[in-house]
Amino acid sequence: MNENFQNFIDAELNKLKEEGLYNQIRTLEGPQGAWVKINGKELLNFSSNNYLGLANHPETVKAAKKALDIYGIGPGAVRSIAGTMTLHEELEEKLAQFKRVEATLTFQSGFNANLAVIPAIVGKGDTIYSDELNHASIIDGCRLSKAEIKIFKHGDMESLEALLKEGASGRKLIVTDGVFSMDGDIAPLPEIVKLAKKYDCLTMVDDAHGEGVLGSHGRGIVDHFDLHGEVDVEIGTFSKAIGTVGGCAAGSEKLVEYLKQRARPFLFSSAVTPPDIAATIKSIEILEKDDSLVQKLWNNGDYFKEKMREAGFDVGHSQTPITPVMIGEAKTASYMSLCLFKEGVFAQSIGFPTVPRGKARIRVMISATHSREDLDFALGKFKKVGKELGII
Repeated sequence: MNENFQNFIDAELNKLKEEGLYNQIRTLEGPQGAWVKINGKELLNFSSNNYLGLANHPETVKAAKKALDIYGIGPGAVRSIAGTMTLHEELEEKLAQFKRVEATLTFQSGFNANLAVIPAIVGKGDTIYSDELNHASIIDGCRLSKAEIKIFKHGDMESLEALLKEGASGRKLIVTDGVFSMDGDIAPLPEIVKLAKKYDCLTMVDDAHGEGVLGSHGRGIVDHFDLHGEVDVEIGTFSKAIGTVGGCAAGSEKLVEYLKQRARPFLFSSAVTPPDIAATIKSIEILEKDDSLVQKLWNNGDYFKEKMREAGFDVGHSQTPITPVMIGEAKTASYMSLCLFKEGVFAQSIGFPTVPRGKARIRVMISATHSREDLDFALGKFKKVGKELGII
C-alpha cells in the first residue's frame, strides 16, 4: 500500500478511537433472535432491526428451504435480462395488495431502492426538498440525481413551506423518512402531502422502519395516516420487520413500468435470491393473517420506555418502539455499551456521523420476541450501569 495513504488511514482510525466513534463490530454465532451468542456468550439482543422475529421464524425458514430446492440459490442475471422468476412477480403482486397500491417493484435492498428511484424521477434542473435527518440512502440518492437539493428542518413544516415559497424550476420532489430510525419519531406525512398538493410537488416516503410496525397489520405509514393514493412513491425494505433482505418501490402501475426501464440498480445488478424472495412472501402472508406480532411489539416498546423514564433515563421523543437512550458524549455512550455487554445486554452505541455530535446514544431496538422477563432483565442492567456511570 502507498505509504502516504497508509499514514492517512492510520491517522483517521486513531482519531475515531480517541473520539469514541470507532465501530466495534460484533459477530453473531447463531440466528438472529431475542437472545444471541457472541464470543460464546449469550446476550439479550437490543441491537437488531428484527422487530417481529421473522428473521428466524419457522415458517419463513421453511419457505426459503423449499424455494432453494425448486429454484436454486441465485437468480443468475439482472431482472431485465433473465433474472426475473415467478417468485419475484408473486412477491410484487402480494406486496401491492398488502400495501394497497397498484404495483410494486423489488430491489436488492432498501438502500438500492432509494438509489434507483430518486435519480430516475428527478434530475438536473429539478428540485428536491429533503428532511435534514433523512437516511444516508436518501441523501446519496439525491446526490446521484444531480437535482438541486434544499434541506428543511427536521419535521418542520414551516421550514419546508418557506423553501417551497422560494419557487423552483422543473419537477419538485419532497422526500422524507417515515420513521426516523435514530429517534423513533414519525414524519408529519399528512402535512407534507398537503404542502405537496399546494405547491405541485411529488411526494416520496422511505418506510423502512414503518413497514411491519405502523398501520393495520404493519402496512406502514401511509396506512397509519390513511393516505392511500395520496403519496406518489413509497420505498420499503425487507431487512427490518420483514426479516429478510431486499427493498421495494410502491406506487402506480405507470411508475413501476417506468422504473423497470430507468432504475439503474434494477437494470445493472442481479436480482434478489429465490430463498430470500420466498421468505419475504411468507413474511407478508404472516402479517396479512395475524396482527398479534405487531401488537406485541408495541406493547413491549411502550412498557420499556415507560420503565426507563421512571428510572430517570432520557429516552427522547420516540413515537415508536425504537428507544433512544440519550447519553450525549460518544465516549460515554461507547463505554456504557461495553459495560452493558459485560452485563449480558447487547445494545450498541450510536455516535457521529450517524447522529449529530453531542447526541450520542444507546439505541434500544425492541422486538416482539422479547418476553416481559427479558425486558425486566434489561431494565435492571440499565439501572445498574446508569448509576455506576452517573447517568441516572
